[in-house]
Amino acid sequence: MKKLGVLLVDDEIMIREGFKKLFDWGAHGCDVIGEAADGMEAISKIDDLKPDIVVIDINMPIMNGLKVIQMTRLKHPDIAFIIVSGYDDFSYCREALRLKITDYILKPVNYDEFGTCIDNLKISMFRNHIRNQADDEEFEERPIHSIMRFMQEHLKEDISLSMLSDEFHMNPQYISQLFKSEMGVGFLAYLTNIRMEHAKKLLLASSLSIGEISEESGYGDYRVFTKAFKKSEGVTPSQFRRDFLDKQ
Repeated sequence: MKKLGVLLVDDEIMIREGFKKLFDWGAHGCDVIGEAADGMEAISKIDDLKPDIVVIDINMPIMNGLKVIQMTRLKHPDIAFIIVSGYDDFSYCREALRLKITDYILKPVNYDEFGTCIDNLKISMFRNHIRNQADDEEFEERPIHSIMRFMQEHLKEDISLSMLSDEFHMNPQYISQLFKSEMGVGFLAYLTNIRMEHAKKLLLASSLSIGEISEESGYGDYRVFTKAFKKSEGVTPSQFRRDFLDKQ
């Protein structure tokens, strides 16, 4: 998978420098290709550089980040936006969701959380690519597609590279390399992603207990599940469910 181009947009130079120096973009298959300090400059840079990802603040001079996203969507609908903001305000979050941003991360930035966000974005982009290919009559399923489908269908089980090796008669190291080369993320990152997505659906659309959701998502120990969920989503499963219900 080719490296993704990233544009950093924030009026605070220390924030932009922090992203460049404190986050390992290369390890996540990305390159910072430009930066902007205000909304108008951001729109100009987006038109010129055509980044895959824009990391953007909300509160900026001339034009705020939400307006930048709104205007950019008209010309560049496929660009992924990640908002990094100091505003923990539901009205901003609601508008961001309406604009279909990828994620909303609060300052100060937790770079582990941000890395998970980037990996999840790459997984989402790969899935969209597969769906687009599937619409093509000449689409030919590759081994990674079969592996992904198998993992989704056996989510409750103890999925490992060894298990996949036995199922698909491939070397475990080769399967591991497939994830890196085809999707740009590791096997464990992908497995965690699909388990968290499944867990979130169950938390919001069912009355199952946390322990039951843990088992349905492939975690035998709900304490391990809770720890993994909080690392991925920033809150515990119970808080995630409560926050959703409070907004209804």
